[in-house]
Amino acid sequence: MFHRGPAFTAVTALLTAVLCTGATAAATTELSGTIAIPCAAGVLEQDTAWYLPDGEPTGLIWLQHGFARTNANVAALATAFADAGYLVFAPSLPFMNFSGCTLQNLGDNTAFLRNVTALFGGAGDATGPLAASLADAARKAQRPAPALPTDLVFIGHSAGAEAVLFVADLLRALHPETWTALRGLVLLDPVRSFIGDNIDRALISLDATQLPVLSISAPPSACNSLGLGTLAVRTRLHRPFVGVELQAGAHTDAEGESSDLLGELMCGTPSAVNATAVRTLALAWTHDYMTGTNTSDYYPATAGAAIAAAPTARVLTGS
Repeated sequence: MFHRGPAFTAVTALLTAVLCTGATAAATTELSGTIAIPCAAGVLEQDTAWYLPDGEPTGLIWLQHGFARTNANVAALATAFADAGYLVFAPSLPFMNFSGCTLQNLGDNTAFLRNVTALFGGAGDATGPLAASLADAARKAQRPAPALPTDLVFIGHSAGAEAVLFVADLLRALHPETWTALRGLVLLDPVRSFIGDNIDRALISLDATQLPVLSISAPPSACNSLGLGTLAVRTRLHRPFVGVELQAGAHTDAEGESSDLLGELMCGTPSAVNATAVRTLALAWTHDYMTGTNTSDYYPATAGAAIAAAPTARVLTGS
């Protein structure tokens, strides 16, 4: 349960300022659908949620849930992004599959992630799998489907953070025309797979590019593999600022009110203050990625300085 206090009120006011520039937040429509992703010799039809803003979307967000979770667990975050004017693609990806078609690397999921990458490689195709998924979901809801925006931001929670990193690097290598439209990544308490080196390989490669990569992490715990994902970010990115760690944070903070009993029993109950901080920072960084701006409240002014929008958060630096 969320408990409101002065800190909650202050952070909520800040989030409202981010989402609403003098106007009421836009209404969001959630559409249920599926996405076809090749898997070994077959094709997976995965549940997918599309979140449509009220009006022409200003960018496309891929929002990926974590290990053993579904898109329902990131619904609150997806809604916040759609309310801010973005079209959100939130698929449910498997965590168990005998052919290795899994979100987290449980053996070798790189072939599957290559197929996920191809979804975005064909994002400019009006008949491609992403456009087809959106059109089908909109048709079932008896409403028009917007065109897919060109500009992209990838956001992943937990194992989903490792996945979006790996897919971003594959996009650079395999689909350079779409890579140029990828504006940045937001990692939400990233988790490194126990098997393989997907996260390290992707970070090392992306470090050599200008692509912004920022993380919002919780303190080390069993649910984030003792913070090894955040450690990889700090070790592999040679940048002065790579994100923040929320004090007294829980792995479920990114899920907020979309978390469930299983998530809370296993990984802690999200607090309203931290859940709101996650959304505030993720929205602000995404806005800056999309517009090419640098809003001072969301970054440290000098080395070691706090962030005005999250003064209690620990600033994370690269190596």
